[in-house]
Amino acid sequence: MQFDQRSPVYLQVVRWFKEQIATEELKCGQEIPSRREIAAQLGINPNTAQKAYKEMEDQQLITTERNVPSKITMDQEIVKKVRTEMLDEAVAQFIEAVQAIQIPLGEVVTKVETVYQSTERRKVDA
Repeated sequence: MQFDQRSPVYLQVVRWFKEQIATEELKCGQEIPSRREIAAQLGINPNTAQKAYKEMEDQQLITTERNVPSKITMDQEIVKKVRTEMLDEAVAQFIEAVQAIQIPLGEVVTKVETVYQSTERRKVDA
């Protein structure tokens, strides 16, 4: 994981987990590493990992019970919300970039469809 200087590390960790949940790399109910383990894996301060886990608990992305490893939520509505949030962010960034260079909507839609279909074909061929 590469960290940037624009946002707090703990929020970047939360975002990484959200991406893993949205793409189903992390499945509902799956155990996740302890705070100490994730801190060591990512090369971050254990207090930063603790803050990230607390944030994920607050957002109900993970559940934590005493003496049991934390797990990804079983709530499908929360998973759908995460996917929607990730898509909304990506689309907003894309639209902002396209509007900055004043490309007409029709041209944007055509290009997106072409590139999307092309990448889908490459996945199938691989």
